[in-house]
Amino acid sequence: MTTTTTITRPAAKTPALDARALWQKDRDHFIHPFTDFSVFHEEGCDLITDSDGIYVQDAKGNRFIDGIAGLWCVNVGHGRAEIGQAMADQATRMAYFSTFNNLSNAPAAELAAKLAELAPAHLNHVFYTCGGSTANDATIRLVHYYFNRLGKPNKKRILSRNNAYHGTTYLAASLTGIESNNWEFDTLDHLVTHLSEANCYRRPEGMSEAEYCDHLVEEFEDTIAEIGADNIAAFIAEPIMGAGGVLVAPEGYHKRMQAVCRAHDILLIADEVVTAFGRLGHVFASEAVFDTQPDIINCAKGLSSGYAPLGATLISDAIYEVLGTPQRKGGVLSTGFTYSGHPVSCAAALKNIEIIEREGICENVREVGPYLEQQLKTLSRHETVGDVRGSHFMMCLENVADKDTKALLPVEARVGDRVAAEAQKRGLIIRPVGHLNIVSPPLIWTRETVDRVVAILDEAFTATTASLRKDGYL
Repeated sequence: MTTTTTITRPAAKTPALDARALWQKDRDHFIHPFTDFSVFHEEGCDLITDSDGIYVQDAKGNRFIDGIAGLWCVNVGHGRAEIGQAMADQATRMAYFSTFNNLSNAPAAELAAKLAELAPAHLNHVFYTCGGSTANDATIRLVHYYFNRLGKPNKKRILSRNNAYHGTTYLAASLTGIESNNWEFDTLDHLVTHLSEANCYRRPEGMSEAEYCDHLVEEFEDTIAEIGADNIAAFIAEPIMGAGGVLVAPEGYHKRMQAVCRAHDILLIADEVVTAFGRLGHVFASEAVFDTQPDIINCAKGLSSGYAPLGATLISDAIYEVLGTPQRKGGVLSTGFTYSGHPVSCAAALKNIEIIEREGICENVREVGPYLEQQLKTLSRHETVGDVRGSHFMMCLENVADKDTKALLPVEARVGDRVAAEAQKRGLIIRPVGHLNIVSPPLIWTRETVDRVVAILDEAFTATTASLRKDGYL
């Protein structure tokens, strides 16, 4: 793939929007996720109203390069008419019917078979949810049920990691290890134990990457010994951490953690909500990139490229053999969602996967991704850029006050927000997360797009450094 996909719109014009009225309605009535209300009450939100390929446009007519793929998810790009048509065709034919009690629909069946074809060979069974949080939440319920059925009811504890992100439903939020996500919220601490994240940039001083890997694996083994393997059900991990800072583990980490899990009858859950469907250049990253064979893979986001809400839990044959056996006469697998296997969402996912395969989007990521990494690393010349990390179309820039000590700027400097604001002024949307800036674009970027983006970011970091110095933070 060598050119950015451009979407041709129908000739009919969409009605003009009253930007001010929409802004007011949004501010007065929409409770936004992850919103800083100290800013929102005064400034409201930027209303994104249109999209096309790698671009989005706000209600004022400003056009931006989408540097975050909506939210890690619009992998095939915006405005794909054929996905919209597939959804419309399915909605016209049959928009919805229950999948409970031995009922199903054609798109759900077709998609389940397609996912089984694409996943590692032993993952042949699909449980549908409405998104990533619900996929992770449902998975833990199924894992507990699985061990109950095996006569191991004490295996309840889930091992996760600090700075992991697994969602915001009650249980998924408990799995999440980003401290600020759960300020003043309750969590199920009796079910979840967090290990150290694999953060190579901030590993102990003087420790090599290989030694750091040994250190993390040893911590894992020590934690199992302390809690007792008979009390631990599963270890859940993102192949590369997303919202926690795009943290890439040391080489061999995931394979070694899998070996420890196998030795102690602990299930390995790969949270591929972000990494699946091409972000690292493969449909699934666990086996292709990290040489692991998880017992369960969870996915969402790129599954439908965000065109419709959909999540899926891919389950091994061994686990399914237990789940698929009634627990008693007349018993059923009494869990699921009204919208499990929603036909319109599954139709969107099928067309999305068709596009990924037809256009060689994974191949594009494998070609352009290393160039994106290389060009972003040139931004290390800026005073505040302490680390540029990630892989392919999943990248992060960490801002610091001092490169030698890796000390952070004070929270009130809002450095990530400053960089993102300067980039947006210049026509690029990236994601600020505290002192971090994340770049996770649609997978159709070209080298030319990368050059434009890095030029904008170069200016944005220059302007940010100047403003930080002016305000006394540098």
